[in-house]
Amino acid sequence: MTDTKPVVVYGASGYTGRLACEYLREYNVPFIAAGRDRKRIEEGLATVPGVGTVEHEVVEVEHKVEALTELFAGASVVCNLVGPFIKYGPVAAEAALAAGCHYMDTTGEQDWVMYAQANWGEQYKEKGLLLSPGIAHMYTTSEIAANICLETPGLDSLDIVSMFNGFPTYASTQTIFHSLKSDWYQLQQNQYVQWDRTSKFEINVPGQHDRGLALPWGGMSHPVWFKDDPRVANVRSIGGVYDRTVMEGVIETLKMIEEKIKPLPAEQQEAALSAIAGSVQAGMPPRENPRINKSIDSVHASGPLARAHCIIHGNCNYKQTGLLQAYAAYSLLQQPPRRAGLASACQAFGHRELLGVLRSFGLVLNPIVEVHS
Repeated sequence: MTDTKPVVVYGASGYTGRLACEYLREYNVPFIAAGRDRKRIEEGLATVPGVGTVEHEVVEVEHKVEALTELFAGASVVCNLVGPFIKYGPVAAEAALAAGCHYMDTTGEQDWVMYAQANWGEQYKEKGLLLSPGIAHMYTTSEIAANICLETPGLDSLDIVSMFNGFPTYASTQTIFHSLKSDWYQLQQNQYVQWDRTSKFEINVPGQHDRGLALPWGGMSHPVWFKDDPRVANVRSIGGVYDRTVMEGVIETLKMIEEKIKPLPAEQQEAALSAIAGSVQAGMPPRENPRINKSIDSVHASGPLARAHCIIHGNCNYKQTGLLQAYAAYSLLQQPPRRAGLASACQAFGHRELLGVLRSFGLVLNPIVEVHS
């Protein structure tokens, strides 16, 4: 459709979509803000600080491969923010491939990352294109911490925790609840091992006396990224929010889903999960406040005779996500990714580079690293 606006933000009317547009503006990257409702996109962009200072266009488009392929044609990068991704991602990924674009999204759905790898990983690689689901705070910032640990030789096991103070957006809540239909995996001796879906963990949250409650959170994307990495044999990823009441509510909902929703036919499961997610979070959360919306990513790495611990304190996890999306697009407009095909943000752009981006915008502290070897 265009060669003057090289980035398409698909799902620009949502909370994270607006932030991606905001940070594209910071990088002075022209973009198309696209979605299924032009009015909602325009209303959303009106809240983006300074958006009028960057060239952009609003486009309403059907969620169909043909329509999206036409929209993406001439662009270089697609930032897909329309979830749940296991439901809506295939159409966008297929269209981006057909249009010859790099594809990124913010997924927290492990099953979608695996599905994307199986269906399009090699095709994107053959074209020299990046297929990178999950460029977002909860997965990328903690992956940065994991890779900092792995700078110490002799480590082979990663124990990852990602927590934030706040509440998931409507789209994130839909994604979380839809992921409850799938199986979740951790990595043990480089093999996927299914989680017990009732698993929960009392954790010591670095920097505070209160204990936290964390869950497998759908398995997270790290076991997929580190599968077949010769440095790593074992990966366990858990996460959640600081508010124990919220986490306890999620645990009770998990029990209810196992007992009452899992026995239903697939189409009824989806409708029931969407209704539950909508009842939990139906509106647009307020803009993040760094005094309130704090994040922490902690990784313990171990090996036969080595230990490392990396902690990254941050704030505004959704702003981190918007910035990571924008920077990834900005980088791809100037040089190829470090790895084509399916790749994580760190694999495609470098963990130290991404850390520098987050630090330059004041969203994370310098990592705290302790090593014993």
